[in-house]
Parts: sequence; structure tokens; C-alpha cells
Amino acid sequence: MNMPAMGLEVEQVHVWRGDRHVLKGVSLTLAPRQLLHIRGPNGSGKTTLLRVACGLLRPEQGVVRWDREPISTVRLDYQALLAYASHEPALKGDLTALENLRFAVGLKRRLSTHDLRASLEQTGVAACADLPVRVLSAGQRRRVAMARVLAMGAALWLLDEPFTNLDTAGVELMSALLRSHVEGGGAALVVAHQTLDLGVDSRCLDLAS
Repeated sequence: MNMPAMGLEVEQVHVWRGDRHVLKGVSLTLAPRQLLHIRGPNGSGKTTLLRVACGLLRPEQGVVRWDREPISTVRLDYQALLAYASHEPALKGDLTALENLRFAVGLKRRLSTHDLRASLEQTGVAACADLPVRVLSAGQRRRVAMARVLAMGAALWLLDEPFTNLDTAGVELMSALLRSHVEGGGAALVVAHQTLDLGVDSRCLDLAS
């Protein structure tokens, strides 16, 4: 992983949706080997904050920096180093799990079929590799989406409710993957309703509604 020492900085970000002030001067920092847990009630702006952090949404005020530089000026380098997983798995139902990975990961890097299958193996859905995603359960689709994150080889993970629809074994697996990523030098910004006790350097940011 190639993550600068300064990592990610969000400074005094404000976002409005119509007349609603969703994010009110939110700031955060995230360095290598750290996990930042974003918490808050529904409508508090958790997903909006993730979208701002990954560059999908431009704030009305404030700035997001990567290695001290605004992400607008280092966009290509920044996008190459992050993996974003939305609350919905965002998979193409008529494609197989393997084809979904090949399509999405291929936009960033070239991986062999063997490597893509290895990512599915890591998330426990290797047996689903050649099945169309539309026939998979919600939990299996969540695992395929996480396999996509793994295959990206990204230093920075931005995950929106990654534990949704997972059974106990799935939650334990997801926790282990997050722990391994952070201990290996990566960083993770995670929106989750449940408590995250992964045994790594972690902090919480609570957003008010």
C-alpha cells in the first residue's frame, strides 16, 4: 500500500440539500493504520460525508485534502488509492460475481482471473463466482461487494454500512478483513450502526441529526 503519512483530511465541510443543512462544519483526519467510525441517526449525513470524502459530492464550503493537497488537484492519484463501497452493493444483476469484479476492478487495475477468484475466496463466496448476482442472497451480494474492495488493492477504504445483511459469520469475516487492512498499513472510514471493536487504532465521529 502507498499511503502518505498525512492521509485524509476533511476540513469544515458544509453541505446543504435544498433548505436542509446536512453537514455543518464537519472535520476529520485519518492516517495510515487508523479506522474512523462514523456514527449517527438516520438523516445525520453519514452517507453524504462518505460521498464528499471520496470526491463524488462537492461541498458548498470546506475542503477535502489528500496528503495536504485538495483532492480536486490530485483527483486521479486519489481515486487510484481509494475503494468506495456504498450502502447498496451496486452490482450488475445479470453479470456473474466474477464478471462484476472484472468489470469494476478493471477500471483501475488489471488482475488475472485467478486473482479475482482469490478475492471472492477471501470473502467466502468463491462458489458463487460463476453465478449471476441476481440469484444471490443479500448477504452473498454484500460479500461480493467486499471482494471488489479487496481486489482494488486500495490504501483507503470508504465503507457505508458494510455489515448490512451479514450473518454472524459474515460480520466476523468483515471485521477480520477490516482489522487486517488497518494492521497492514491501510486506513478505513466506516459508517456503521453497530459498535466496532476490532483491536486496532480507532476513533468515533458522531454526527447529529
